[in-house]
Amino acid sequence: MSKKLIRFDWAIKRLLRNKANFGVLEGFLSELLFDDIKIEQILESESNQKTNDDKFNRVDILTKNSKNELIIIEIQSTYEIDYLQRMAYGASKALTENLSLGQAYSEIKKVISINIVYFDLGQGQDYIYKGRTNFRGLHQNDLLGLSDKQRTTFLKENVSDIFPEFYLLKVNQFNDHAKDTLDEWVYFLKNSEVKDEFRAKGLKEAGEVLDIMRLEKEDEYGYNRYMDSLSLKASEIFTLQTEAEFKVKENRDIENAIKGILKGYSNAVISDLTNLTIEKVEELRANLKK
Repeated sequence: MSKKLIRFDWAIKRLLRNKANFGVLEGFLSELLFDDIKIEQILESESNQKTNDDKFNRVDILTKNSKNELIIIEIQSTYEIDYLQRMAYGASKALTENLSLGQAYSEIKKVISINIVYFDLGQGQDYIYKGRTNFRGLHQNDLLGLSDKQRTTFLKENVSDIFPEFYLLKVNQFNDHAKDTLDEWVYFLKNSEVKDEFRAKGLKEAGEVLDIMRLEKEDEYGYNRYMDSLSLKASEIFTLQTEAEFKVKENRDIENAIKGILKGYSNAVISDLTNLTIEKVEELRANLKK
């Protein structure tokens, strides 16, 4: 048995910012990061724009955990070819905006960027990717480490612990077979469902907090509007793709029709071979004579 729930991307904007519901996010983060995550507070989720050509750093949620690390959770439903660059920008923006003027660089907070996308990004067969920064020697092939003094001063074990860390979840690539508790979360992110046998941290709370039947009337209206907008956006994308494919096919037919004309084929034969109307073939033939 499973129960249909509110989509995570809408819930993270409206319901999961409430401290009473932190257990849902804490469960998700704990499973993904293999750590016992406790959320201290939800920070402002959209950076202020300082100049006209400064990009908005839109994230769905920006939180700080008990280790004083910054965790970005961003969800993207529609395809963006430059989404990897957007990930880099968002992490960099969060890092710099949380270091006050005059503070030492040692005060920089660790940034963990978690990105949930509902489209295929890049090339790769997996559905969860992790990216960290390490420095490897060009000659000795050794990994650069922290000195004892640096580890004691910064309370970090590795160089990679200082730099932003990225997680990319391509949920549509998941095959719906949950082999562990992290997979149970990916199943929920993809299908908005929690099965009775799921035991992942936070999913029990999600099954209660994100129950559509428990929504207040105002929230139910807002959620339905959001789902309508997703359907409209999907329809627009489908229309653009279909029109583009049709245009490509039409251009190919025109090229083949011109070849047929030059070879002396009749208008009727060319029309049969290309699916162009006889009138269109006549128009092409007339244009070639000009």
